[in-house]
Amino acid sequence: MPIFSGLLNLLDRSGFRLLILAALVGVVSGCGALAFYFATNSVEHLMLGQIGNFHPPLEGTPESAFSSVIDSLSVPYRWCLFLLPALGGLFSGWLVYKYAPEAEGHGTDGALEAFHRKGGVIRGRVPIVKTVASIVTIGSGGSAGREGPIAQIGAGFGSFVATKLGLSAMDRRILLLAGMAGGVGATFRSPLGGALFAVEVLYRDPEFEHEGLIPCIISSIIAYSLFGAVTGWQPLLATPHFRFDHPLELLLYLVLGVICALLGVVYVKTFYGMRDAFRMLPLPNWQKPALGGLALGVMALFIPQVLGSGYGWVQAALYGKMALWVMLVVALAKIIATSLTISSGGSGGVFAPSLVIGAMLGGAFGATSELLFPALTQDPRAYVLVGMAGFFAGVANAPIATLIMVSELTGNYGLLAPLMLVCVVAMLVMRKNSIYEKQVTGRFDSPAHMGDFIIDVLEGITVGELAKKGRKATLIPEGMPLPQILERVASAKTAYYPVVNDAGLMTGIFSFRDIRRILNEDIPPTLVNARDLSTHNVISATEDEHLTTVMKKLTSRNLEEIPVVASDNPQQVLYMMSRRTLLAHYAEQVEKTKESLQAG
Repeated sequence: MPIFSGLLNLLDRSGFRLLILAALVGVVSGCGALAFYFATNSVEHLMLGQIGNFHPPLEGTPESAFSSVIDSLSVPYRWCLFLLPALGGLFSGWLVYKYAPEAEGHGTDGALEAFHRKGGVIRGRVPIVKTVASIVTIGSGGSAGREGPIAQIGAGFGSFVATKLGLSAMDRRILLLAGMAGGVGATFRSPLGGALFAVEVLYRDPEFEHEGLIPCIISSIIAYSLFGAVTGWQPLLATPHFRFDHPLELLLYLVLGVICALLGVVYVKTFYGMRDAFRMLPLPNWQKPALGGLALGVMALFIPQVLGSGYGWVQAALYGKMALWVMLVVALAKIIATSLTISSGGSGGVFAPSLVIGAMLGGAFGATSELLFPALTQDPRAYVLVGMAGFFAGVANAPIATLIMVSELTGNYGLLAPLMLVCVVAMLVMRKNSIYEKQVTGRFDSPAHMGDFIIDVLEGITVGELAKKGRKATLIPEGMPLPQILERVASAKTAYYPVVNDAGLMTGIFSFRDIRRILNEDIPPTLVNARDLSTHNVISATEDEHLTTVMKKLTSRNLEEIPVVASDNPQQVLYMMSRRTLLAHYAEQVEKTKESLQAG
C-alpha cells in the first residue's frame, strides 16, 4: 500500500494520476455496462417475452424485417401483460426505499447532486441498489431508460475510488464525471457523446466542466471499447442513408425545433407534476412505484407501445413503417407512461423515453410536412432522427452532447446541420425547464465552484491586512513520532500542520487526512514520524500577496488552509490562513458594497 500511495504521489506531481485513475474507472464502467445490459435483456426476455408474450420490434433490425406499415396500435399480447409493470414497481419500490431511498427516480439527478452539493460522494450501496431496481423496472416493461442507472453505477465507482485513495473533493468530482462518461458512452455506443454528456449536463447554461473533459474522454473510450468487443460495434439504431443538401428545408427544421421545445415543456411539467401528485398520496413510498406500474399496465392494454425502452418503435419510424397518427399518439402516451414509471418512485433513466418521444414527434412532423410542403421535404424519415435529438437537447439543456450522441448511436452524420439547428433552437426556447432537477444554471451557481469567482471584491486586498484573523500554526518537528503527533494535534485549531527542522524552518506539511491514511496502513505507529507524513511540495502565501491569488491557490487544490510565510524566507511560517476566513471577509465586503450602493 505505501508503494501504491508513493506511485500515486509521483503520478500526481507529473500530472498523470487522474488520467490513470480515469482509465481504471473506464474499465469498471465498461464492465458494469455489460453486466447491466445482459441482465436487463435477460429479465426483459423472461418477463415481457416469455410471460407477457410481448415481442415489439428490435432496434438495429434490417429494414427488410419490417414488412408492412404499422398503422395500428394493436399488438398481440397476453391479458396478464398489464400486471408485469406493477410487479416490477413493487419489487423496485421495496428494494429502493428499504436500502437506498436516494436511488429512486432517474439516476442522473443523483449523480448531479453528488457533484454539486456532496463533494462528489455517493454512498457505496446506491449504485448496487440502483442497478438491481432498474433492471427489474425496465425488464418488467417500465417506461424508463438505461442512461440514469448506468451513469450512477459509473459515477458511484469513480466516487468510491477517490474516497478510498483519500483524494480531494475536486478529484473525486472529476472521477465521478469520468464514471458517468464511461457508463453512458458504453451503453449507447457513443464514446464522444458520453464524454460530452458528462461535462455538459451539469449546467443549464451552455457551459462545460472543462477540467473533467480529458478524464471523461479516456474513461469513455475504454468503457466503449470493452462494451463493443463483447456486444459488437454496430450502432444502436440502423438508419437509411440520410443527407442534407436542400438549404430551404432548414425552415421546416426550425419549426421542428420550436415544437420540440414546447412539447418538452409539457413533458417536464407532466413529469414533475405527477411526482408531486404521487408524493401526496396517503401510501407508503415503497408502494407508489407499484401503483404507477399498475396505471402503466392499464395504459398498455390500449397502447402497448409505451412498454419498455421503445427503441424498436423508433427503428420502425426511421424506416418509415409507422403511420402518422400512431406516432403522434405514442409520443403523447410515452410522456404519461414515463411519468407513471419514474415519477412514482420507480428506477430508471429518462434518456431513452425522451428519444422515443422526440422520434415520434419528429416522424409525425415529417409526415405532415411531406403532405403540406412536398417540395421542401426531402425525406420525412430524417425528421425522426432530428426530432429525437432536438427533444432531448431541449429537456436536458445539453445540445452539443445530444447531437453527437444521436449521430453516434445511429451511425448517421449526414444531418449535422439540421441537428445543430434543432438542438440549439430547442434548448434556447426551453432554457429554464429541465428534466434534470439537480442541474444548476452555471458554474457560478454550483457549490462545487464556490470561491472560483471571488475576484472583484477581493481585488487589491493583501493577506497582511487579515493577519489578525489568521491562526497560530501548530508546528511539528520532523522527527516527532506519530503517537506524540496525535497528542499535539488533538487540541490544535488548525487543519494543516507545518513540519519544521531543528532551526524551526518549514520543510513540509501534512493534514489530519494524511494521519488517517497512515493509520489505515499496517505500519506500527512508533515507526512513523512527521517527515513520513508530510509532503514537501508546500503551497504557501506571503503577506504581500493579494487575496485573489490566495483564493485561487486554495481552490485549485481544494485546500481548506494555507500557511502564510515571510516574504524574505518562504520556510518561516507566520500563521495559517483558512478558506473560511477569506469567504467570511468576502461576505463582509459584499455586504458593505450593497449598503454603499443602496445609500448612493
